[in-house]
Amino acid sequence: GFQATVLLSSTSQILSNEEKRANFDRYGDAGESQGYSQHQHRQFHHFHEGFYFDESFFHFPFNSERRDTSDEKYLLHFSHYINEIVPDSFKKPYLIKITSDWCFSCIHIEPVWKEVAQELEVLGVGIGVVHAGYERRLAHHLGAHSTPSLLGLINGKITFFHNAVIRENLRQFVENLLPGNLVEKITDKNYVRFLSNWKKENKPHVLLFDHMPVVPLLYKLTAFAYRDYLSFGYVYVGLQGTEELSSQYNINVYTPTMMIFKENIDKPADVVQAREMKKQLIDDFLSQNKFLMVARLTNQRLFQELCPVKKSHRQRKHCVVLLTREGDKFAEAYEAFLTFAVANTKDTLKFVHIYNDRQPEFADAFLMDEEKYRGKSAVVILERRNNAGKIAYKTLEEAWQGSKEDNFILLDLLDQLRTDPGLLSSETVLADLNDELAPMFLIRWLYSTLDYISDCWDRLFHSNWREMMPLLSLLFSALFILFGTVIVQAFSDSSDTRDSPPSEKEETAAKTEKNDTSFSKESNSRVPKKGFVEVTELTDINYNSNLVRLRPGHMNVVLILSNSTKTMLLQKFALEVYTFTGSSSLHFSFLSLDKHREWLEYLLEFAQDAAPIPNQYDKHFLERDYTGYVLALNGHKKYFCLFKPHRSGDEGGTLGSCEDYDSLLHAEARGKSSCSPASRSIKNKLHKLSFWMERLLEGSLQRFYIPSWPALD
Repeated sequence: GFQATVLLSSTSQILSNEEKRANFDRYGDAGESQGYSQHQHRQFHHFHEGFYFDESFFHFPFNSERRDTSDEKYLLHFSHYINEIVPDSFKKPYLIKITSDWCFSCIHIEPVWKEVAQELEVLGVGIGVVHAGYERRLAHHLGAHSTPSLLGLINGKITFFHNAVIRENLRQFVENLLPGNLVEKITDKNYVRFLSNWKKENKPHVLLFDHMPVVPLLYKLTAFAYRDYLSFGYVYVGLQGTEELSSQYNINVYTPTMMIFKENIDKPADVVQAREMKKQLIDDFLSQNKFLMVARLTNQRLFQELCPVKKSHRQRKHCVVLLTREGDKFAEAYEAFLTFAVANTKDTLKFVHIYNDRQPEFADAFLMDEEKYRGKSAVVILERRNNAGKIAYKTLEEAWQGSKEDNFILLDLLDQLRTDPGLLSSETVLADLNDELAPMFLIRWLYSTLDYISDCWDRLFHSNWREMMPLLSLLFSALFILFGTVIVQAFSDSSDTRDSPPSEKEETAAKTEKNDTSFSKESNSRVPKKGFVEVTELTDINYNSNLVRLRPGHMNVVLILSNSTKTMLLQKFALEVYTFTGSSSLHFSFLSLDKHREWLEYLLEFAQDAAPIPNQYDKHFLERDYTGYVLALNGHKKYFCLFKPHRSGDEGGTLGSCEDYDSLLHAEARGKSSCSPASRSIKNKLHKLSFWMERLLEGSLQRFYIPSWPALD
C-alpha cells in the first residue's frame, strides 16, 4: 500500500507539470536525471586502439533524438569539406571528430571534446564533426573506419590523433600540426639580423613581447595564417639577454606588446598593447600592416592585391611603380622614392617597386627600351582595368633620380590624377609576373618525397588491420611470384643440363627461322600505305607548316639536290626511304641547293665536324657540292640529324641495278637511259641511306640543336 501511494504521488506530480509530462511522454522519464555524472579523478582504460576513457559514466542517452545539439553547427558534408574546409586548411588547422549514433565510446569523450573545441575555436582553430552514419562517403574519404576518431587537417593533409583524449593532449596535437619554423626566438644577439631581412623576404616583421617562456598557441596560429605576408619573432622578456631589446623599443615587460617593423628597423611602424591578446585584436592589427611601405612586386598575386582592379569610378586605386635595379648605384633613387611614398601613401594610392632584370616583360611594356631610361630608374603611374592584364598608365617623361624636381613633378601628376582620370592616356596588356620566390623544382620534389615517407611511416604504425590488409596482400603476392619464379627457373635449368645440346644444323635452322620471323614482324609494323613516295619541295610558302610549326614527334626528312641532279637523286631517295613511308610521323621533302644554299650552310655550322664550312673568301666557296646531303629536321625541338653522301670509293653494300632505278621512272621518262657512269656516281651518294634511316628511328643518331629556325628566303 505504501509503494502504491508513492507511485501515485509521483505520477500526479509529473502530470501536473506540463514540461515533465512532455518529457515523460517522449522519453519515458521526467527529465530530472542528468544522463551521466563524472568524478574528478579519472581512471583511463583502452578502447579503439588509440583512445582512452574513464569509467565515471553510468547513464547514457543513446537515443539519437536526445543527441547533443552542440555539434550541429560543426557538422560537415562532403561537398562542403572539399570546396571550403580543405582550401581553408591552408590558413588554419582543423580538428575534426568522426562520430555516430549508438556509439558507447563517443559519449565518453564528449565532455572533453566540448571543452577543447570551444577553447581552440576562440584561438582560431577550425572545428568539424562528421557523422559517419549520414556522411559515409566523407568518413571513408578521411580514412576513418571506426568511431570515435579524431584527426587534424592542415595544408590539405590529414593526421590522425592516437593518444588519450584529454585537454592537454588535444592542445599539443593541434600545436604539433603547425610547422616548427613559424616563429623565431628573438634575443639581443639576433634581433638586428631578423628585422633587417625585410628586404630579402619582402615582408614586414612582427615582434611579440610577452613574459611567457613558451610561444603562445594563439601567436603560432596567427603566424601560420599570415605566413605569406609577415615574418614573426617572439621575445621572452623574462629571459636574460633581452634587456637591450626591451630598452631599445621601450617595452612594458608586464603587458604583452606587439610591434610591426617595415623598412625602418629603428622605429616600429605600428604598435598594439593589451593585457589579453585576443584573436580579433591581432587580426585587425595585422590586416592593416600586411605590406611594406614600398613593397617589391615578386609575383602576380602580390600585384593583384596591391593594385586591385577598379570596381567603380569612386573606387579607383592607382599604383606608383618604381622600375629600378639592384645595387648601390640605384640605392639613392630608391631611398628618395621611399621617402616620397611614406609622406604620400593613401588608401587609394599604393607605392611599389620592381627589379627590371627579374621582371623584364613588365619593364619593357612601359619603358619600351628607350635610350633615356637605360641604366636608370623610372616611375610609372598605372591603373588595372581588368583581370585579363589591361593597364592604363603614364610614365614620367624623365628618368627618376630622386631630386626635388622629380618629387615636385610626381606630386603634381598625382594631384592632377585626382581630378582628371584621363591623365593615364596610354594602355597596354601585361603578362603575369614571374614568381621570384617560388622554390626550385628539386626542392619541391624533395619536400613532397619527405611528406610521402612521413605519411607511410605514420600509417605503418597507427593504421588498423583493415587498412593494412591491401598493402600486406600486395606484398605477399609479390614475394610469392618472386620466389615462385626463382624456384621454377632453378628446376628448369637443372632439367636443361640433362638434355643433350641440339645439333649445329638444327641450331642454325632455328636461328634462321627466328631471324625471318623477327624481320617479318618488324616489316609488318612499318608497311607502306601507298605505292609511291610523296616528296614535296621545301619552299618559303610551306616552310612554316612543314618545319617550323611541325607537330611534336614529327620529323621532316629533307634531301639536298640541285637542278642537274634532281631526277636521279629523287629516284634513289625514293628507293631508300620507301619502306619507311608507313610511319605517319615522317615527312619527306627536297631542298634546292641553287635557291637556298645560305640556309643550308647556316644549319651546317651547328653540326660539329660534320661538314666544314669554307670561308666566304675561299675561291672554292661557291663550288662546294652539298648534293646528296639528307637532313632529318625536328621542327618542335629545334634539332636535326645529318646524313653525309656516300663516297664512291667505299665498299660494303650492293647498289642495285640500273633496271631497278629505271623501273621507278614516270611514264614520260621511261624511254631515257640512266645507266651512265655519271648517273651511277650521283645515285651512289645515297648508298646506305636506309641504314641511316633505321638509326634515325632508333634515336641513336647524333643531334645538332639550333636556337631557332632561320628564315627560308
